[in-house]
Amino acid sequence: MRLLARHAIQTVLRQENRELLGGGGAGVRQKATTGYLKLAQTAALEPEKPIQQVDQLKNSPLTDTFGRHHTYLRISLTERCNLRCDYCMPAEGVPLQPKANLLTTEEVLRLARIFVEQGVRKIRLTGGEPTVRRDIVDIVAQMKALPQLEHVGITTNGLVLTRLLLPLQRAGLDSLNISLDTLKKDRFEKITRRKGWERVIAGIDLAVQLGYTPKVNCVLMRDFNEDEICDFVEFTKDRPVDVRFIEYMPFSGNKWHTERLICYKDTVTAIRKRWPDFQALPNGPNDTSKAYAVPGFKGQVGFITSMTEHFCGTCNRLRLTADGNIKVCLFGNKEFSLRDAMRRKDVTEDQLVDFIAAAVQRKKKQHAGAVPYHPHLLLHQMTHPARLQIRNGSHLTHVNAQGKAQMVDVGGKASTTRLAQAEATVRVGEQLTQLIAANELAKGDVLTVAQLAGIMGAKRTSELIPLCHNISLSSVKVQAVLQKSTQSVHLKASVRCSGQTGVEMEALTAVSIAALTVYDMCKAVSHDICITNIRLLSKSGGKRDFHREEATQPDIE
Repeated sequence: MRLLARHAIQTVLRQENRELLGGGGAGVRQKATTGYLKLAQTAALEPEKPIQQVDQLKNSPLTDTFGRHHTYLRISLTERCNLRCDYCMPAEGVPLQPKANLLTTEEVLRLARIFVEQGVRKIRLTGGEPTVRRDIVDIVAQMKALPQLEHVGITTNGLVLTRLLLPLQRAGLDSLNISLDTLKKDRFEKITRRKGWERVIAGIDLAVQLGYTPKVNCVLMRDFNEDEICDFVEFTKDRPVDVRFIEYMPFSGNKWHTERLICYKDTVTAIRKRWPDFQALPNGPNDTSKAYAVPGFKGQVGFITSMTEHFCGTCNRLRLTADGNIKVCLFGNKEFSLRDAMRRKDVTEDQLVDFIAAAVQRKKKQHAGAVPYHPHLLLHQMTHPARLQIRNGSHLTHVNAQGKAQMVDVGGKASTTRLAQAEATVRVGEQLTQLIAANELAKGDVLTVAQLAGIMGAKRTSELIPLCHNISLSSVKVQAVLQKSTQSVHLKASVRCSGQTGVEMEALTAVSIAALTVYDMCKAVSHDICITNIRLLSKSGGKRDFHREEATQPDIE
């Protein structure tokens, strides 16, 4: 393997950028030390913090209600990627947002500065694939110029590292994570649907040559690469790298294939069959990876146990998506748009900080209602939907004991007055905003027609949604407002009935149909229209009332 990697790096460097090895590249290469590389050193005992400093942390906008102070920000620079990994996206890729929806370089750097001023000390640049950004080197350089920022890293698939790593190092890049799920060329091409395995291996060895200790991230999947576990450990024998096995996370995008999950304890057991002295290393207080090593190896191995043993209690991470949403939890579905707030002229920087603080305050104690893990229980729940419990502890109501779809019997419920409100936003852009305001579209009055369509849609919800009851509605109101400042149409529906079941689906259908109507009436001018933020605002009159705290639009009752 070592000879193959050496050949690969020589070939790629010769083809792409032979001069990378000039300018002191070899001169900064670190000498290997004897024994294994203890990347996860025991955290030094810190002196007790002064009371004033503790109070500052408690009052920081980056401290949540559970006392977790967030000093680590991951920024997605792009949605684009030059690979098509089969567990990440379909072969044809995924729909990309219009460029106008994404943060500009100036906006990325402004938000980075704001977060650093509030206490972030480490930023990792991610994607998509961040190296597809043409200005990636400049972004790193400008972030490194922020006075209080201590660390800038990058997570990459490694395809273009042989061309970019030296400029990135000169710009100040502190660390890099490289994704690699197989050490076999044919498997790499199968899972990524692209060529380039040799370039990734060459990038890893170049990183070592330039003095980095790269982290190599490997997503373990049963019946795909589990037979390479020991090969990856062997990869650390002569290289000061940190191979990190990541538990396969069954997001909805990969259809909850939980049978592919390999828990880390099983992985450790497999490794110890070959290396009985494979031992745990100390971990830092905020580490997500459980560190291990084979004595005498230059590198080490880590386990990121997102599924089996979550590390929510010490989480100090926030995420910023490419379109400017702040995510306080990778597994959470709540996002708050800093982009929209930042682009409003009447929003001050202090208000942006308040907005960030409000998002951090809503962070849950643990991700996605995480519970203590038992492999058989997890698989049982994922494969038996009738027994899958949602966050509030209740069972799903639209499946029977056999896991088949059913309509809920509401005959035993009390007849009460029930009200639901929902909203949606249609971003139409500058040209359409002007045309709608002047009522100059060929199809007529967009706002009025959308309002009528929403009312009609609410009435026919049971015909569109298979398991919804046919409800006699007493009131349907739909509001369509053109918001020139955001170049969008805001839609809000309020639906009322007196009956035995709620009307939230009718409210959601109303704003959805109204939004589609706006699109239909405007598409002759432009298809650059985005329907977004369709959500329930409130429901009342039933067993469980709901009210969205961050809803700010006025009621239309």
